[in-house]
Amino acid sequence: MHYGNILTPEGWRLGEVHWRDGRIARIDGAPVDPADNDAPYIVPGFIDLHVHGGGGADTMEGGEAVTTLARTHARFGTTSLLATTMTATDTEIRHVLGEIGSLMEQSPGKGARILGVHLEGPYINPGKLGAQPPYARPGEITEIDALCALAPIRLVTLAPELSGHYALIRHLSERGVRVQLGHTLGTYEQGVAAMEHGACGFTHLYNAMTGLHHRHPGMAGAALAHADFAELIPDLLHVHPGAIRVALRSIPRLYAVTDSTAAAGMPDGEYRLGEQAVTKCLGGVRLADGTLAGSTLTMDQALRNLVEIGLSLAEASERVSRHPADFLGLHDRGRLAAGCHADLVVLDRDLAVDCVYVEGQSVTMGYPEDAPTTRPGDDV
Repeated sequence: MHYGNILTPEGWRLGEVHWRDGRIARIDGAPVDPADNDAPYIVPGFIDLHVHGGGGADTMEGGEAVTTLARTHARFGTTSLLATTMTATDTEIRHVLGEIGSLMEQSPGKGARILGVHLEGPYINPGKLGAQPPYARPGEITEIDALCALAPIRLVTLAPELSGHYALIRHLSERGVRVQLGHTLGTYEQGVAAMEHGACGFTHLYNAMTGLHHRHPGMAGAALAHADFAELIPDLLHVHPGAIRVALRSIPRLYAVTDSTAAAGMPDGEYRLGEQAVTKCLGGVRLADGTLAGSTLTMDQALRNLVEIGLSLAEASERVSRHPADFLGLHDRGRLAAGCHADLVVLDRDLAVDCVYVEGQSVTMGYPEDAPTTRPGDDV
């Protein structure tokens, strides 16, 4: 059990959340305006669909590194995530997918639940790599089917303008895999055509895509004019607050991602992003030539940044929890209601993370490693 101002789908309630066997059993309490009390906030656990690393670990290292990043992000309120790959050789991608597939069969323990894989590349435009290594290539249906057999790929980022990609988008959509457009030099028209073939989102909106111009709307224009969903990095470095506000007015279910690297949750210094060396300093992560290379963002800071630019806490919560859950078609995550997974974050009145529960299990927040935690079957 946890007491506080609980954000439910029907609004705020002051009361208690009860759970058993990792799922919410009931929520007691009455409707409330949190401004009328000083109790903590209880919000749905954060869901991050674009995570390359954290805690010094990189997804492309596989195995224990993926466990490390899941534990790191859980400390900051992320209760479930997509392990996100980099553009790499076929051998490297197959290896890491195999290891992620095995990890997904295990309990999340003190880490975020790994929901599957976000395959960011290699099916991107070599002219818009950003911080991706130079292994971009067009995708083939037989290849993607083989990769899907290694691990549950829930999301693929690709450039629609590459040869054969409209057919690939249709195929992935029919398999139930979400397709986002990104790392692309595609036109507005190609973006619209891709959506007609089944693409349903955009990767780190504005970044690594053709921008909006009043005579050449570009891929960003296609997103702003037509998208229901798109991801965006609200670290206030990748995207100006004004551009975030434009997207919030245009895309109904815009959601936040971190695009985090191994440097997330770590001090300034040198880290890896796939095969590339990156440097964390001045609040960002960059390649040697100055190119932004992912971020150091965590989802609790993403939430605070959205509130800082004018969203209410309830609105910001939707952008870090409910909308990404809905994008993946997960209706038992991203919200606090009976029957949903007991994924929740307790925030103090300054919106700092006080404690986190993943499927009913407490995530240690600055306590000794042997601190007691809640077992999934306990009603606490």
